[in-house]
Amino acid sequence: MTRTGKAFSWLAGILVVLIVGIVVFVMTFDWNRLKPTINKKVSTELNRPFAIRGDLGVDWARPTDETGWRSWVPWPHIHAEDIVLGNPPEIPAVSMVTLERVDASLAPLALLGKQVYIPRIKLKQPDASLRRLANGKNNWTFELANSSTDDQAKDQKSAWSFKIDDIVFDQGVIAYDDAIAHAKLKATVDPLGKPLPFSEVMGNSGAAKKVAGKKAPDYVFGWKVDGTYNGESLSGSGKIGGMLALRDPDGLFPLQADVRSGKTRVAVAGTLSDPLNLGALDLRLQFSGQSLSQLHKLTGIVLPDTPPYSTDGHLSAELKRAKGAIYRYQNFNGKIGDSDIHGSLRYQVSKPRPSLNGELVSNQLRFADLAPLIGADSNQEKVNRGDKATQPSDKVLPADKFDTKQWSTMDADVKFTAKRIEHGESLPLSDLYTHLVLNNGTLLMDPLRFGVAGGNLNSTIRLEGQRTPMRGMADLHARGFQLQKLLPNVESMRRSLGQLNGDAKISSTGNSVADLLGTSNGDVRLLINDGVISRNLMEIAGLNVGNYLVGKLFGDDEVKINCAAADIGIKNGLAATRLFVFDTENAVINISGNVNLATERMDLSVDPESKGMRVLTLRSPLYVKGTFKHPDAGVKAGPLIARGVAAVALGAVVAPAAALLALISPSDVDSNQCGGMLKGMKK
Repeated sequence: MTRTGKAFSWLAGILVVLIVGIVVFVMTFDWNRLKPTINKKVSTELNRPFAIRGDLGVDWARPTDETGWRSWVPWPHIHAEDIVLGNPPEIPAVSMVTLERVDASLAPLALLGKQVYIPRIKLKQPDASLRRLANGKNNWTFELANSSTDDQAKDQKSAWSFKIDDIVFDQGVIAYDDAIAHAKLKATVDPLGKPLPFSEVMGNSGAAKKVAGKKAPDYVFGWKVDGTYNGESLSGSGKIGGMLALRDPDGLFPLQADVRSGKTRVAVAGTLSDPLNLGALDLRLQFSGQSLSQLHKLTGIVLPDTPPYSTDGHLSAELKRAKGAIYRYQNFNGKIGDSDIHGSLRYQVSKPRPSLNGELVSNQLRFADLAPLIGADSNQEKVNRGDKATQPSDKVLPADKFDTKQWSTMDADVKFTAKRIEHGESLPLSDLYTHLVLNNGTLLMDPLRFGVAGGNLNSTIRLEGQRTPMRGMADLHARGFQLQKLLPNVESMRRSLGQLNGDAKISSTGNSVADLLGTSNGDVRLLINDGVISRNLMEIAGLNVGNYLVGKLFGDDEVKINCAAADIGIKNGLAATRLFVFDTENAVINISGNVNLATERMDLSVDPESKGMRVLTLRSPLYVKGTFKHPDAGVKAGPLIARGVAAVALGAVVAPAAALLALISPSDVDSNQCGGMLKGMKK
């Protein structure tokens, strides 16, 4: 062999020995000797404690899924045991994440192409504890030690790339403690065993159709959660996609959840795009409960007290908006009590307050379902809904308090239409429309309009909830109520062509309907022409006192009303009559006195003057006293009233007569029987 050949042989031999030595060194090296360096380096970089406290090792094995000559190249399989990642200094808890063991395989040939390729990472018993303090500090935001502030350095891309095909774990536990959201939750996450197709969960919903043109994501993990949120117990379960789906900004991450808090249930299923940056939501949303007001603790959205409800619709959300996230609950259908509800709502997280906008429609509204809005539902209905009984047993006016503190947390602009109102025979309402605006604690309904007995009740209601006590104002106008429709069960009234018209303007303070009426100031005016009055009418209306008075005044006969007129002034909750007169075919009935709306007590005198001596029952005055709950009526003791008293009283009411004439259309003054009587009073 030549000298050159010998040199190459020696060189090759040395190289082989060197390679074998390196391989032997690598395969027999005690990797635990590197732990102090790794722990220190990672802790410094993350600005929080990190430690591999158990064994760190590397095993070499040939890959089973490679073919050809590549299958002969051994891969390093790295494992590390008992890993702990701590919290930043301002978070008092010891650790944020603990792992019993981590296993990962590294593709060595990919390193030649400047790629760190890990086909799979397997985590054993991962346990994470996420915390946020009252000052806003949290442990899931990392401040890296070497994060560059130079814009040019940030734009520079590394020549190396990083790729992971799969992350799996046996069971994970996540604890969440949030002092701002008042949440303490614990969730467990388990693999489903095999991926569950998205279509099997979503069916033919709108969210499923949107995903149809893309690669449908699979559900990979199942989860359960228990704890408290805003002082209410919370539990639920659901499914999510795989870990790697979280890293794809262009992909869709599947979500499914069924959560209960108290008597409220929320179920969602759909997708989240760009999940690590909370891009956008596209979900089917179903929720139900005892009252919409109970959703405030879960969502922060201010909604009214209602009977039990349920809805089903499509929720979409734009979460990455500089001016605040926008949530749209579109084309939903549902029920509130026995009433149907449909529509679309838009909720925006904005400054200084979030806002709610939209339009709602009810094809058939049960009037009783509106009672909780003003606290007019019974104590038993409140108890059935899970609320406390608040109505005093001896009071009639609703005493339930408005929760005005919540009004300042959100603004709203919502239109509501009820096409048909279901009601009792004694309440001839046909439809409802209102435009509700809530702005910085002030609630305005303008208009609040009811269709009533062929006419309309148009009103404007303003409640200033930011004041203590609340200040309220109401401006109501009743026009064209047809008496034959207003009292359909009175036989003789069915032939009547008469109408009821009225105005009321009231201002007050208080935090319930009872308080508002008990402090009210204003005026109420009312006109009725061409009607009838009878004991039968009072029985139908359920007015026992009225039944007694009509019997005393007219016997059991049905008496025609030419005109009934009322002008009542209210001051500090005391309603006093300026004019309250019935002009019937037999007599003129003058009612005087007052009604105390604060104490719910009455003190009224009923003074009749007969138009003919044949009506003997009209010769004595009557009284109405007692409370709204327990009224009392009877014949006044003392001498018979003198004829002409009522007529004299009517002659002294020029101003009320002029005000009441305004309730009659100018073209109808002469044909309306009240017109002649009121013009006579003015003269």
